[in-house]
Amino acid sequence: MNYNKDIHIGSMIQNVMKEQGRNVSWFAKQVCYERSNIYKLFKRKSIDIDLLIRISEILGYDFIKEYSKNPKKSKGE
Repeated sequence: MNYNKDIHIGSMIQNVMKEQGRNVSWFAKQVCYERSNIYKLFKRKSIDIDLLIRISEILGYDFIKEYSKNPKKSKGE
């Protein structure tokens, strides 16, 4: 299975959150994280799948689907 390895999921989460008009305090409360940890999450290129599913549910956005969009071809294909 091919998937888009160029995704920076932390930035994507931050962008979706901002587009929805959500603030960091609200988001931190929803995921049961401290605010400082939310800023660290935004800097991460990848995160645990269970957390990503939870964030997808909270924000009503399918982040997992983003990995299958415009997949990169691996060598030999």
